[in-house]
Amino acid sequence: MARGKEGLTFGLRLAHLGVWLVAIGVFAAPLALVISLALGGNQLPVLIEQGLGRATWNSLYTTVLSSVGAVVVGGTVAILLERTDVGGTSGLRLFLLSPLLVPPFVGAISWLQLFGRNQGLNAVFDRPIWDLYGADGIVFLMTLHSYPVVYVIVSAALRSIPSDLELAARVGGASSGTALRTVTIPLLGPAFLSAFTLTAVSNLADFGIPSILGSPVRFETLATMVYRMMESGTVSNPLQVVSTVGAVLMLLGVAAVVADYVISRHETSTVTGGGTMKLALGTAKLPVTIVTWVLALAITVGPLLGLTYRALLPAPGVPFNAENISFDNFSKTLGNPRVVDGFTNSVILAGGAALLCGLLGWAIGILVTRTRSRMNTPLSLLTLLPAALPGLIIGVGWVIFGRYTGIYNTRWVILLAYVCAFTAMVLQAVRAPLAKTPDAVEEAAQISGAGRLRAIWDTSGRMALPAVFSGAVLVAVTAVRELTVSILLVAPGTTTIGVQLFNLQQSGNYNQASALALMFAIIGIVALALTVRGPSKES
Repeated sequence: MARGKEGLTFGLRLAHLGVWLVAIGVFAAPLALVISLALGGNQLPVLIEQGLGRATWNSLYTTVLSSVGAVVVGGTVAILLERTDVGGTSGLRLFLLSPLLVPPFVGAISWLQLFGRNQGLNAVFDRPIWDLYGADGIVFLMTLHSYPVVYVIVSAALRSIPSDLELAARVGGASSGTALRTVTIPLLGPAFLSAFTLTAVSNLADFGIPSILGSPVRFETLATMVYRMMESGTVSNPLQVVSTVGAVLMLLGVAAVVADYVISRHETSTVTGGGTMKLALGTAKLPVTIVTWVLALAITVGPLLGLTYRALLPAPGVPFNAENISFDNFSKTLGNPRVVDGFTNSVILAGGAALLCGLLGWAIGILVTRTRSRMNTPLSLLTLLPAALPGLIIGVGWVIFGRYTGIYNTRWVILLAYVCAFTAMVLQAVRAPLAKTPDAVEEAAQISGAGRLRAIWDTSGRMALPAVFSGAVLVAVTAVRELTVSILLVAPGTTTIGVQLFNLQQSGNYNQASALALMFAIIGIVALALTVRGPSKES
């Protein structure tokens, strides 16, 4: 057994205890309060009366359809960009991944400008080409905003498959399509399953898209049902009622986290050697390239044009001409005190969440990968659990926790809810580099006189800092545009920019909402353009 992973010393035991106490307070306590409140009374009759059956069915089939669609689309995009010689892969990667950094509810607002009632193309052709409201629009938008996650997972798996296998198939006389169908795709099975699990959990938890596209036509999912009961006062004990829904969703989240953990443990990703290769599309290259570029531009440019069209007009229904074009919506939005407060709060909260999530995720990552303890797996799963839960349920947990502790209606409750929801991002970012760090570096530090804890911290810990920084940046980008966790926690003076955008849209101020959504979308795409890179080419 390597010295780097022997039994825990006193210092490491103390570190484990400290991290576990923080984890219990941040992750376990608010979720336990949800379960405890749910068990305090039988609210099932109330839920059934409020439409639980219909909401459950709506959530189930939109989640399954959108997740299957995301796996098909994301897997196809990954294979096209990473394994074929389709033209312009760098540009395609930027455009096709643009939904990744645009909040889903902003995407819903954007596409409404193209296919809303009496809007966009429906207005241009003076007849309804497609009414985006309802189940089909929800499935489409969920698919659109979740397939980039599938792409990230599948493309990473593709880069772990050596080209020798595909080359052997080609030498044996197989075409590029046959090699992909008989060699590459079967090896991607675990990646596809993991991607489906993650996207299904995410889509089941989504609130923004069903709220914007479903609520106006009375299409309710579990997430929007929770929000309605918390905000409308239609039930006498809303916290206990929604906690009952939360407890059920929590069980599904636990199952999803455990399933993903088992899949990742059994995934055969250690095959290396030979690098990767591009399979020639032959005569299909030109048409495939053209179709892919048209779709990529439609996904990115179309909604932006729709938002721009609406944002430049002073009011809905005004003709789009040179006399009516104005930038007043942008100036009014940026001068709106609530928007300014929301932006300020979001930046402060996102920065604080990035720092705290970075530190906590780093510490947990070090302990679960560089030490041996029976409690490592439970600690890892506890940290990952909030990522598999609807943000509204996390919000409900912190509403209860905040009322018990006196931090409700303050920024602190939102900040801690963000730490609960987003620490998993940092842990996922640091686990792989920490696990791959050789034990020899820690052994060398111990030979030089460092204690066990100091050796881990100064070697493996420092080597993981770039991954910690990447995870913290992802937390900041996510938190600054977040909606579902904070919508139940905001109070006068603590509102966030995501909540303000949602309120503008829901109050019917569509033009200012479009202006703010356009700024959201452009900032997200620019951030993606600055960070997206193709896979490094191996020599």
